[in-house]
Amino acid sequence: MASISNDGCGRRLQFVNRDGNRIAIRLGKCSGKQADFLRHKIESLISASLRGTVPDDDTNRWLGALDDTLHDRIARAGLTEARTRSAATLGKFLAEYEASLNVKASTRTFYGHTIRNLKQHFGESRALRSIGPADAVQWRQAIAAELSPATVNRRGSAARSMFIVARRWKLIAENPFDGIKAGGQINRERQYFVTREMAGKLLESAPDCEWRLLVSLSRFGGLRIPSEMVLLRWADVDWEHGRLTVHSPKTERHLGGDSRVIPLFPEIRQPLLDCFERAEPGQEFVITKYRSPNCKLRTQLERIILRAGLTPWPKLLHNMRASRQTELAEQFPIQVVCAWIGNSVNMAKDHYLQVTDNHFAKAIMPCTNTVEATSPAPIERLPVAAIAGRGSTGEASKPYEARKSPSTASEQAAHNPAQYGAVRAGKPVWRTMRKPPFYLALLIIARLYISK
Repeated sequence: MASISNDGCGRRLQFVNRDGNRIAIRLGKCSGKQADFLRHKIESLISASLRGTVPDDDTNRWLGALDDTLHDRIARAGLTEARTRSAATLGKFLAEYEASLNVKASTRTFYGHTIRNLKQHFGESRALRSIGPADAVQWRQAIAAELSPATVNRRGSAARSMFIVARRWKLIAENPFDGIKAGGQINRERQYFVTREMAGKLLESAPDCEWRLLVSLSRFGGLRIPSEMVLLRWADVDWEHGRLTVHSPKTERHLGGDSRVIPLFPEIRQPLLDCFERAEPGQEFVITKYRSPNCKLRTQLERIILRAGLTPWPKLLHNMRASRQTELAEQFPIQVVCAWIGNSVNMAKDHYLQVTDNHFAKAIMPCTNTVEATSPAPIERLPVAAIAGRGSTGEASKPYEARKSPSTASEQAAHNPAQYGAVRAGKPVWRTMRKPPFYLALLIIARLYISK
C-alpha cells in the first residue's frame, strides 16, 4: 500500500490516494526500523481514508503525540486534519481555551483559578504534550498543600475538563488527568447555621431598609445574593396571594429553571413593605443602591456582622441561604423546600441541609408523656362464673376452661394418654394420639412401599 524510498536527503514514503494520485511524505533522516514503524502507522491512516472511516485509537494517540512538522506533512497529504490552533505550549492552549468559554462570569472565575494553578506549577512555556499522568499527580499534590480537599477535587475536575478539550482539538494523544479521581466536593467544615437570633442582630445593625431587605431575602427567603436579588422587580411581588417570583440566572439553562415562585414569608413581607413605601413612583427594581458589581456586598456584610457583635462565619451568604433551607425542611416536604430554594434534593443533602444544636437538644429532651398515660386502659377480666352465667346455655355460653376441657374418652386419651390408656381394645395409645405431619408422611411412604 505504501513504499519507502531513500534519497540523498533522507527517507520518504509514497502511496496512491483515493483519487489515483501518487503522494509523497518526507520522513527525514531515520533508521530502517523507524521508517517501518512510521509506514505501518501511515498505512492505517491511508486505509481509514480509503474506507471513509475513523482510524483506530492507537493510531489516533500516535497522531496526537507527533511533532508539528511531521503532523503538518501528513495533513498536507490529506490523511488527517491540520492543527489549526497554535497551542503547542500550555500557556497558549489555556489562553485559547479561556477565550472559547461561553459561561457566566462566576463560572469563568472558577475556571480562572484552575488556569492560574496550572500556569504556576507547569509554566506557560511548558509543552502541552510533555505533561503526563505523573505530572498531573504532582500538580494535585502541590495544590493540596494549600487548599481544602473539596477545592482540590473541584479544580482537579476542571483541569481534566480542560485537557479533554485539548484531546478533542488533537493537541495531545491522552488526557493526563484521566486516572485521577475527582473525589468528593463536600466540605462540612465550612457549614455554619445562622440562627434567628443572629439574623435579628444583623437586621438591627443594618444601615438602611435595603440592607435589611437583603438580609431578610437571604436568611428567610433563601435567595441567591446578588444574582437573584438584582433581578427582583416590584412586578414580581404578589401582595394579594402572598407570593414572590424569583428569577434565577444560575439555573436558567435547565428546563423550567429560569424562575420559581416562593411564599411571601412573614419575615420578608415587612422589609418589602418598608422598601415599597420609600420607593420612587415608577421604580422598577426593588433594590436600587446595591446593584453595581463593584459594591462589594460581602465586605459590607462583614462590617454589619462585626457591628452586631458577631464573628464572621464561612461562606457568609451561602450559609444564610442554607440555614433557611434547613429550617424549612423540618416543616415541609423536601420536594417543596427544594422547589422554593431552587436546587435539587441531592444538592440540598450535600451542601445545604445541616445538623444543628437544636436537633441535639430535642433528641435529649425527656419525654413528657409516661408509658402509663399513653398506653390504653387494661381490660377488666370478669370471673369465670360470671361469664358462664351470661347468655344462652350453648357452647358459647360456657366458660373458656369448660369449653376447652376434653369431654369424650378419645379426647381425654389424646390429651393425657398415660392416665387414660388405650380407648379401643387391642390398639395402643399412639393410635389414638394426634400424629405430627412428618410421621404421616413416613406412614404414607411405608404403605406405598408395601403395596408394591
